[in-house]
Amino acid sequence: MGNMKVYEALARQLRADSIRCSTIAGSGHPTSSLSAADLMAVLLAGHLRYDWSEPKNPANDHLIFSKGHASPLNYALFRAAGAITDQELMTFRKRGSRLEGHPTPVVPWVDVATGSLGQGLPIAVGIALAGKRVLGAPYHVWTLTGDSELAEGSIWEGLDHAGHERLANFTAIFDVNRLGQRGPTELEWNLDVYAARAKAFGCEPIVIDGHDVAAIDEALARARHADGPTVIVAKTVKGKGVSFLEDKEGWHGKALDEEQARRALAEIGDVPSRTFPTLKPDPWQPPKRPAPRMPEWKTYREPLATRKAYGEALAALGAARADVVVLDGEVSNSTHAEDFKKTAADRFFEMYIAEQQMVAAAVGMQVVGLIPFASTFAAFMTRAFDFVRMAAISRASIRLCGSHAGVSIGEDGPSQMALEDLAMMRAVHGSTVLYPCDANQTARLVGLMAEYGGISYLRTTREKTPILYTDRLEEFRVGGSRIVRGGAPDDAVAVVAAGITVHEAIKAADEVRGKIKVRVIDAYSVKPIDTVALVDAARATGGRLCVVEDHWIQGGLGDAVLAALAEAGVARELLDAAGISARHIVNAVRELAGSGRGGHR
Repeated sequence: MGNMKVYEALARQLRADSIRCSTIAGSGHPTSSLSAADLMAVLLAGHLRYDWSEPKNPANDHLIFSKGHASPLNYALFRAAGAITDQELMTFRKRGSRLEGHPTPVVPWVDVATGSLGQGLPIAVGIALAGKRVLGAPYHVWTLTGDSELAEGSIWEGLDHAGHERLANFTAIFDVNRLGQRGPTELEWNLDVYAARAKAFGCEPIVIDGHDVAAIDEALARARHADGPTVIVAKTVKGKGVSFLEDKEGWHGKALDEEQARRALAEIGDVPSRTFPTLKPDPWQPPKRPAPRMPEWKTYREPLATRKAYGEALAALGAARADVVVLDGEVSNSTHAEDFKKTAADRFFEMYIAEQQMVAAAVGMQVVGLIPFASTFAAFMTRAFDFVRMAAISRASIRLCGSHAGVSIGEDGPSQMALEDLAMMRAVHGSTVLYPCDANQTARLVGLMAEYGGISYLRTTREKTPILYTDRLEEFRVGGSRIVRGGAPDDAVAVVAAGITVHEAIKAADEVRGKIKVRVIDAYSVKPIDTVALVDAARATGGRLCVVEDHWIQGGLGDAVLAALAEAGVARELLDAAGISARHIVNAVRELAGSGRGGHR
């Protein structure tokens, strides 16, 4: 049993600091922070095992604020642990401060960016899953979850997987404060329903008063030693501790003004903030992995689907690297991710038809140093797009593969045809988008993805494609391309293609050989695209480019080509060559004005 007076004093400080920093900022979510202050005070002072001087300690517990808008509380917690100063806390939401409106890993004690509700919990499941099945780590994963986000399906995907995997190292803390942004939440304070739902998904519910520090202390201790995943269902009051805020509508996302803050702090007890003692984890290091070695890629001679080459490349990676993990959305016999099980079955994770949880788990696994690859049909990756977007904000490194792309999948029909995926993945900040056309190229690009940071996406094809490349395989690179027909200075037309359309472009070029000189460019790196090769082709052909793609026009390869040429200034150059640039217009205007009656000279 912990020291109740310490818990109560810490809770008061967390409340006061949440108000102080948000009032100085002039914005934020103080009332959402006040409801969870008791929960976080007991966790920090009595149960969280974390070395604040060494945030990358592999034995550290993990705490994820799934309700990321309660960032004043998150940062106040860091202040109470001595990780940041009071002066830095008061920079909350200010330009240039690392204490942003919602937490991001620019702060070293934050694992992932949150604020898009429904994401922190499923990511926490991924961290717990890695700790149990891959690392054998002693850490416990805690996530503070708001009751509004319990309407998100991704929350229940996460709890379902936690229950299925019996993740005893995982605890979700439901902050059930009854009020959302515009008013009451769906279930308000119906704790019995929340508990029943958690139990139905295989998690042990622990129902408590979220402001009773003794009950919180007991619940957290019980969760730490449970034999399966736990959900602490805590009844709380939004704005707790300040009489004019408690359970009042209309205060969500509103900072107190100076006079309101003065009154609130007088009620809470405005005392100088101090550092509280916290627990450190016991010393632990993960078992030493074998040193990575160069994968033994297969060399293909016969036609093979790039999705199959993806699976066999994963198998080669699994044999060569002990830090690679593979996740799939119950289509691994089609994406061929199942081939990974031939060399590393213990590092293959079946995520079932839960694409959001699949990407969330990948994000969680990279937090603890693993190299995740996650795959499903490219059309279904769209369901997880917000997780991909937030992964970029988290500065996460995950590798995604979407198979069965484009109309070339044939008879399955339009619901299965990914025709938006390139646009989706190109839009992600800092992403890499690759689209191989043959099996040998696929294997090399998978190898590059394993070494590459950030969000990378590989688009694979259902049908078998001919083998185009048997040499110079080591020259494939992110940002590269390959000329597969033509390449002379007097080429008449350049055809830019990627994936399955490369083979169609080659057929077309061969058909007009001797009549029209065609350059065919395999733009296998869609982002970043090979601007140098495109500019050279545009200049050689006088701007006669033909882009062929198995994707909607918007956001696909054509848009990538146009954007690259525009950025390189080729569009202006071509306008001038065609006589329609501003310079030519000025000349034409002057000529017309000078030749007309009464023209001004």
